Amino acid sequence: QIQVAESGGELVQAGGSLRLSCTASGPNVDVYGMGWFRQAPGKGREAVSCITWSGVKSTYAASTEGRFTISRNNMDYSLHLQMNNLKPEDTAIYYCAAHSRPFHGCSSSPEEYASWGQGTQVTVSS
Repeated sequence: QIQVAESGGELVQAGGSLRLSCTASGPNVDVYGMGWFRQAPGKGREAVSCITWSGVKSTYAASTEGRFTISRNNMDYSLHLQMNNLKPEDTAIYYCAAHSRPFHGCSSSPEEYASWGQGTQVTVSS
């Protein structure tokens, strides 16, 4: 079972930047895709982006394209989300998660992810 934990969420002004981090450990953690999700108050969990075990990236939240970058450290398999030019609508709890299937591609469906972190709050003020 993969253990996941996020960090890095803060209060930041619009136009600012944040870098979220996620540690992941467990059996065969290197062969599971990892994704970033976010959940704004009163809304469902939204897929932001994902990176496969082989390093292929997918962006699911169109509003973040060109501003957010997902990456994975190939040594310790930690996950990162670099967020630039933040907007108030980016305010949400951000989660990282490990996909449920080894050697599988990315997915935007939360139901297909088995291991979740506790979430980290990102608040963007105008």
